[in-house]
Amino acid sequence: MKLSVAAALVLAPYGVLSHYAFWRMVVNGTTTGEWEYLRRTAGEPGSKPLENPSAPGIRCYEDGSHKIVKTATVAAGSKIGFKASNTMGHPGPFTFYMAKAPTSVERWDGSGNVWFKIDEIGATADNAGLHFKMGLSQVDTVIPRSVPAGEYLIRVEHIALHKAGQPQFYISCGQIRVTGGGSGNPSPKVSFPGAYKMSDPGFSGNIYKGTPTSYPMPGPPVWKG
Repeated sequence: MKLSVAAALVLAPYGVLSHYAFWRMVVNGTTTGEWEYLRRTAGEPGSKPLENPSAPGIRCYEDGSHKIVKTATVAAGSKIGFKASNTMGHPGPFTFYMAKAPTSVERWDGSGNVWFKIDEIGATADNAGLHFKMGLSQVDTVIPRSVPAGEYLIRVEHIALHKAGQPQFYISCGQIRVTGGGSGNPSPKVSFPGAYKMSDPGFSGNIYKGTPTSYPMPGPPVWKG
């Protein structure tokens, strides 16, 4: 489903525009339990988003007081999905990152220049303005075929842009064990925090003002693995 941001404000009911969290994964075609492989976010209860891209929480926005989650086994080249706790009605892009743990991912915090982008869903533009994918309850990506085998954090993010100049970050990090990988060298690698600034064009502009002809995606380019 695609709606222009202007149309979304008119058509979307209040419930569609409320908060949400990525709390279930779809692994090997099966929907997992709540927070089974995804680290519980600090925005619970209420699924409140993060609003500061320079805050430590921009990495995984996790609540460290909760129990350690499981690590899902997935094959390189396979699809993986992320289900939200509510319909994602805010306009804005989706991004997907991975970071390889030195050994076990179970207690690893993902610090340092270790994150590489594997996918993104931006906006299209026409004479009516920008069009983001909206009204979704799940987003999917593919584990790159050439990514080396090992244990990873996988980060899903929706950046809501309905408040001009104040992005809202809906983030979850899952734990996966990649099998059958290749010998690729993922790059470029960035750190969280560090990859984003509030002054980035994708955050500081007003998507409702004028008729934008494009949307500048935040963060590094996608690694074509």
